[in-house]
Amino acid sequence: MDTHPNSLPLRVIFMGTPDFAVPALERLIHSPFCDVIAVYTKAPSPAGRGQMLRQTPVHEVALVHGIPVYTPRSFKKDTDAVQAFAALGSDVAVVAAYGLILPLTVLDAPRLGCLNIHASLLPRWRGAAPIQRAIEAGDAASGITIMRMEEGLDTGPMILKGTLPIGPDMNAQQLHDALSAMGGDLVMSVLRHLYEGHAPLGEAQDDSLSCYAPMLKKEEGLVRWDEDMVHIDRKVRAFTPWPGCWTFDPEGRRVKILAGYVVEGTETVAPHGTVLNAQGDIACGHGVYRITLLQPEGSKPMDVKAALNGNKIKVGSCLNAGN
Repeated sequence: MDTHPNSLPLRVIFMGTPDFAVPALERLIHSPFCDVIAVYTKAPSPAGRGQMLRQTPVHEVALVHGIPVYTPRSFKKDTDAVQAFAALGSDVAVVAAYGLILPLTVLDAPRLGCLNIHASLLPRWRGAAPIQRAIEAGDAASGITIMRMEEGLDTGPMILKGTLPIGPDMNAQQLHDALSAMGGDLVMSVLRHLYEGHAPLGEAQDDSLSCYAPMLKKEEGLVRWDEDMVHIDRKVRAFTPWPGCWTFDPEGRRVKILAGYVVEGTETVAPHGTVLNAQGDIACGHGVYRITLLQPEGSKPMDVKAALNGNKIKVGSCLNAGN
């Protein structure tokens, strides 16, 4: 990395798309040593029942602050987009869950390179869904890594890390929100160093310690009650809010599982999926999982007591995977 004369603010291009990226963008906008000269985000896409075009959360923030927004569909196939990016004359680009692959021509365009806010303690999880995969795997902690980007998938040198314990009740939405805020804090620390003329090289990653975090698929949310109770608990937390977890009642109606926990020290010989009692205990692999919040098909979210009173589920009935 080059150094920066600290008489002028850093000319920053921000590249991000979802809610996760918003805190970092807002920190940049209000920073005295950064000037956000452009924002890159995914193009507006149809959303909701009316399928109206909706701008990304990052796009909306940029417009509020009068920052020019660019929405190329691709850099690899659009040489004009690459040239326009380079012509901005940026000092550095900050990338946070952008969603497009950046070729070397883009990565090399900013004078000080491109920084990525990655939601994992690299090299642990590389890929699209590090937050969810960390919970699903039972990791004790997650975190943020600020890295200098290279052409490989999340393979660049690590500049700064922050660690966050994953609590036993923490779901993906809660971890996402905490890491989103942390990412904004950490990237500002790195940018301040660049502004002051320091150029951290970063620490190379050990590829042998890396796992791939593939994008979530909707069908992953189906709960099979012969699975281990601990795995079911991790799955419910990892896939909240999306794609969510669900099972089926004896009539084949979908029942969403919104929250629950493992009941320690409990065993049962009942068939997997059996609703054991009015507390919402479900027989599963190697023990019992207690559902505390659910949403029967066609109903609003409710606790187990309300579901029982409304005859949405019954003690003694068997939930199943729809087979």
